[in-house]
This record gives sequence, structure tokens and C-alpha cells, in this order.
Amino acid sequence: MSGLLDRLLSLPGGVVYLLVAGFVFAEDALFVGFVLPGETAAVLGGVAASRGNVSLVGMLVVVVAAAILGDSVGYEVGRRLGPQLLGTRLLRRRAQRVDAARAFLARRGGGAVFLGRFVAFFRAVMPALAGVAGMPYRRFLAYNASGGLLWGSAAVLLGYLAGNSYATVERTAGRGAALTVTALALLGLLAWHVRRRCARRVHRDAAANGDDDLGTTTT
Repeated sequence: MSGLLDRLLSLPGGVVYLLVAGFVFAEDALFVGFVLPGETAAVLGGVAASRGNVSLVGMLVVVVAAAILGDSVGYEVGRRLGPQLLGTRLLRRRAQRVDAARAFLARRGGGAVFLGRFVAFFRAVMPALAGVAGMPYRRFLAYNASGGLLWGSAAVLLGYLAGNSYATVERTAGRGAALTVTALALLGLLAWHVRRRCARRVHRDAAANGDDDLGTTTT
């Protein structure tokens, strides 16, 4: 990851924004999350912000917006293509995992859209599956936006905090600032813990309902 980060930091700030946004967007809209997860790009964007190459606020806005927009495009692809999408070679090769995601969506509805944002495979396919299932877009958007906001902010902030050590801050800005960063780091760890619990819950529910058929979403 360090080599990738070095190359990223060598680029102009505007290009960094575009690359990070492109990967985050494409993960859900075009399923490239199977190749390079958008979460990696979001974390690297946070590290780039910690090094002063881009603005932290700007990176947060870019990642959250790209996540929400990418999910919306993925939803529309699923709604319009439906069975044709599920019949593609890319998804046929992952049929068991797709079935688990469909079962989880059938049981949890909008909650699956929100929680799926924190699991790499589900993040890539859940928007399209919600479209296939006929979930009303307003309901999808509410859960999509909530998940995108939390996930995007957590990923960027984790990358940002990882780029700033306690010792460095203490030397340059004093003990008070260092303690502030430490407190933020603890909040980041708490967000990471919540993320892991969400992921375990997603996998547990998916495993328990892996043989269910996808029905009409009602929640």
C-alpha cells in the first residue's frame, strides 16, 4: 500500500480527488469492487489528506458523494436489467455469495442496504440486488445515504488518523494537540469496532438465511 500511496501523493490534488471518487463510485456502479475495493481508495484518500496533498473536508465530501451516487447507479442498473444482470458471468461465478446477499436483503430490507455498505462483497452487489427486488427508490436512498455517510466518513478519517502519529503531533503542536488526536483515534477505533460488529451480523444473518428465496422487500 505504501507504494500506491507514494504514487498517489505525487499527483496533483485534483487528480487525487478524481481517482478516489472514481474507485468509490465504480465499486457499486460497475462492480469493480471485486478487483480493487473502493474502501482502499477512501482510506488512501484520508492518508493523502493527512499529508496535506488534499483537503480533509473536501475528501470527505468527495467520498461520501461518490458512495451515494455509485449506489444509486447500481440500484438503477439492477432495476432495469434484472435477471440479465444476475446471469452475467461475473455474478454466476459468485452465485453462492449472491444468493446469500439476496436472502439477507429479503429478510432485512433497507437494513441490508445500510449494513451491506460495511462488507466488501455486499457493498458491490447490494444496490443492484435492491433494484432487482423492486425496493422503492426513496426507501433505498434513505438507507443508502445513511450507510454512505457513515462508511465514507469512517474510511477517510481512519486513513487520516493513520497518517498522523502521536509522537509527530506532540513534537510539532504540543501535548494538548497530541491528546486531541489521540482522542480522535480512539473514536476511529470505536467506529472500526462498530463496523466489524456490523460485518459479523451481516454474515451471520446471511448464513442463517442462505437458502431463502428473494421476495418483495417490505421493510
